[in-house]
Amino acid sequence: MTRLLCKLFIKHSEDTASPAVRRAYGTMVSLVGIILNLLLATGKMTVGLLTGALAIQADAVNNLSDAGSQILSLVTFRIAAKPADREHPFGHARIEYVASMIVSFFILLIGWELLSSSVDKVFNPTNTLFSWVSVGVLGASVLAKLWLCFFNRQIAQKIDSSVMRATAADSLSDAGATAAVLLSTLIFKFTGFDPDAYVGILVAVLILVAGIKILNETKNSILGEKPSEETVAVITEVVSRYPEALGIHDLVVHNYGPGRIMASLHVEVDGHEDIFKSHDMADLIERVLREEHGIEATVHMDPIVINNPLVDELRDMTLRLATQAYPNVKIHDFRIVPGETHTNLIFDVAVPFEVTDSDETIKQRINEAVRHERPACFAVITVDRV
Repeated sequence: MTRLLCKLFIKHSEDTASPAVRRAYGTMVSLVGIILNLLLATGKMTVGLLTGALAIQADAVNNLSDAGSQILSLVTFRIAAKPADREHPFGHARIEYVASMIVSFFILLIGWELLSSSVDKVFNPTNTLFSWVSVGVLGASVLAKLWLCFFNRQIAQKIDSSVMRATAADSLSDAGATAAVLLSTLIFKFTGFDPDAYVGILVAVLILVAGIKILNETKNSILGEKPSEETVAVITEVVSRYPEALGIHDLVVHNYGPGRIMASLHVEVDGHEDIFKSHDMADLIERVLREEHGIEATVHMDPIVINNPLVDELRDMTLRLATQAYPNVKIHDFRIVPGETHTNLIFDVAVPFEVTDSDETIKQRINEAVRHERPACFAVITVDRV
């Protein structure tokens, strides 16, 4: 079904990097979600009012809010497709993260309202009527929501959309919530016990958990998070194509929304190499990342001394002492400044965020280790948190 819809409504559906194609996908998915959720909301609200089932009525309101979220998604994809301008030089793709956060607020609001009304019904019970029509409507809703979950998940993976991932998660929680309501209805039919209020509480908790999860994921995207392993692997692989590139460090990746990844990195080169040759390599790395992977990169060249026995010896010693003090650290930009009375070892040390020592403590421990082994050497250290 998903492939058929894409074929019918999306031109050049494989060109997912195109803003126009992304907008077309967003429009299609949003319209499907709006229509389906409005149909489900109408059917459930009708059955819920006729039978007096609070859980079914709440489920109907949940579907209505989902339709509203899909309308928000529809607007979002149109804004995200706008090109960069003077006020937004990096484009508008991050609006998807904002929309995902708004969707999470909708979900949390619905969950809280359902929890409140369900708790109230525990203490103030009302009569519920059974109807096989309600069973049919709820069963159809579970199937429809499961399909909508897989539909959104497939498209989200195809175009890397956080909004659709949020909608897929919401649809899955809706399917579970509706299944619980259906089970509650059948229990009431065959046992006479009405678990409507208690199932309503369970459904509310499921909805709240889904909302909190989406909010947390979106918050990380807005605040900024570490680059994905795939992105790091792509950049590392491209740099490794060039033998002149002796190492890579200080990699920083900024994600301005799907299709808008920017990166800066330092590439170590032989300090005795022709600067024009090294600069040409840096330009090639930037071009390959842009043309093959859609990553706008800025490459900084770091010249280092190689094939110098003294520098190599001191570098190896410093790395050994640094890793003894703090496992998993790395050093880069290593150089020495020799003098009559002492030698300065100047370098950066890349320290994981998990190390809780302050930067000054880290510098002091490594410097003390260096002085203990080589009294005439002083470590001049810059700490990089990675």
